Amino acid sequence: MGKLVRDKIPDIIRRDGREPVVTVLDEAGFREALLAKLFEESTELSEAPPAQVPEEIADVLEVLHTLARVHGQDWRDIERLADAKRAERGGFDDRLYLG
Repeated sequence: MGKLVRDKIPDIIRRDGREPVVTVLDEAGFREALLAKLFEESTELSEAPPAQVPEEIADVLEVLHTLARVHGQDWRDIERLADAKRAERGGFDDRLYLG
């Protein structure tokens, strides 16, 4: 079973002396693969030791940026929307848990 990888990964594999099997996804397949990648990266973040947390957050962020682009959204608009929601509903700084 394959997975979505960053653009330079096939070249890195080739430099290592191996030949990757690469498929270019259509739009629907790409969106589906991006969502799967988001779950993969989120899982890696949840399991990461503290020293690796920044790198895993960066991976999640890269997937989110790409999801925004494929859905025709500008990241600045997403940030403005997040700011508006934070102003209206707050963030998560207070660690509140409804149970």
